[in-house]
Amino acid sequence: MSLAIVHSRAQDGVTAPAVTVEVHLSGGLPGTAIVGLPETAVKEARDRVRVAILNTQLDYPARRVTVNLAPADLPKDGGRFDLPIALGIVAANGGIPRDALREQEFVGELALSGELRPVQGVLPAVLQAARAGRRVIVPRGNGPEAALVAGADVRIADSLLEVCAHLTGRGQLAAADAAAAAPATDAELLDLADVRGQPAARRALEIAAAGSHNVLLCGVPGTGKTMLASRLPGILPPLEEDEALELAAIRSVAGQGNDVRAWKRRAFRHPHHTASAAALVGGGSNPRPGEISLAHHGVLFLDELPEFNRHVLEVLREPLESGCITISRAARHVEFPARFQLVAAMNPCPCGYAGDTRARCRCTPEGIARYRSRLSGPLLDRIDIMLNVPRIPHTDLRGAHHGETSAMVRERVASARAQQLQRADKPNAWLANREVERDCVLRQRDQDLLDRAVERLGLSARAYHRILRVARTIADLAGAACIETPHVTEAVQYRRFDFGEAQGLR
Repeated sequence: MSLAIVHSRAQDGVTAPAVTVEVHLSGGLPGTAIVGLPETAVKEARDRVRVAILNTQLDYPARRVTVNLAPADLPKDGGRFDLPIALGIVAANGGIPRDALREQEFVGELALSGELRPVQGVLPAVLQAARAGRRVIVPRGNGPEAALVAGADVRIADSLLEVCAHLTGRGQLAAADAAAAAPATDAELLDLADVRGQPAARRALEIAAAGSHNVLLCGVPGTGKTMLASRLPGILPPLEEDEALELAAIRSVAGQGNDVRAWKRRAFRHPHHTASAAALVGGGSNPRPGEISLAHHGVLFLDELPEFNRHVLEVLREPLESGCITISRAARHVEFPARFQLVAAMNPCPCGYAGDTRARCRCTPEGIARYRSRLSGPLLDRIDIMLNVPRIPHTDLRGAHHGETSAMVRERVASARAQQLQRADKPNAWLANREVERDCVLRQRDQDLLDRAVERLGLSARAYHRILRVARTIADLAGAACIETPHVTEAVQYRRFDFGEAQGLR
């Protein structure tokens, strides 16, 4: 029987559904047909594969070749199926034993010379293959990334000829290794000790890091807003193994690769304010992850927040609540994880100096109102901590500075985060409303205090629950079992932010 079956994986978001490559040789005019919903790059594989087999000094059958990619209703794209198609043709022609293909999966693009080129989305394929109990053979360029999956049997190859020699027993492929590079050190992170002054902003960052809360920093130019935000990753605890693999899979699908030295480090994404909605949340005819997914379990920093297109900002509302983004197209429906921590910075007005005592604002009241109206109420309602970052005296910039380092702050953050994981298996910012009622119980006098604050400030029910989550985080940093009055009052202060009051305009 001139039929060979090879196992591979497609790419569907951050998942890798199994694909069976069936190759059949029959009589008739010589030619190759690929069926099973292949897209353009897969259809072109017939020419790449034919020339690669011939240049590898293997026989290409002078018969009718039919390649079926099953299941037939799953779209197949990219060059990832070149290697399994080539192996199927060679096996169907008797060049390699068919039984050797049974417990292995293959992913890789072929050059015309027969060499293997790396492809995108290898990590999800290796994860799924490991769960299925199969060995995976990938191009050498994908080896370090594929080796991040603990317990997976991954072999690397440079060419189609090497793979064929391995399958016939005439050679042995090397195992993928991710331990060749030295691990990244904390010295490569920006240190919070570089920040002069700004004790309130440093405190807010510590609370945000401990509970994974969203933050908005507002202030005149040059007060250190960007400097503070860029140091947030340095005080966040390292990623757990499963979290790091989730993020690594997203990077792999996006074609950004993974630095094996720092793959457990939190992401810090800083898109420019000209970014489109598709760049931020993902999209395209073949949906790919956007900035919010690349910041999964990490930080998304939006500098000059009002300069972003309002439509672009509004698409953040649903992911901030749900922790995922669903991209729907006529033929595709893909979901990407997007559990990110939003940190935003802005000026109080277009010129940046509204309310500043050292510079004169040149903006009209209408211009200031128009500038601030770019931020909708529903978006601001989803931000837990809003803080004014004041100008610091020039004298604070001189002389020795002995502020706390990121490592010192990270110890307190890690301790508070550990309490949250033990109590609810998630950071406080991710608590559902029922979990808030369970874990954020207030004494009657503190409940009355919070009720008065909510009524006076005109806050929504969402803001009420966010205050409770922040108060719980403040209590965790203090090592308190219950939420006390100081924790509630501090949490309320972070919701009292008003552009005019913060800049002394009212």
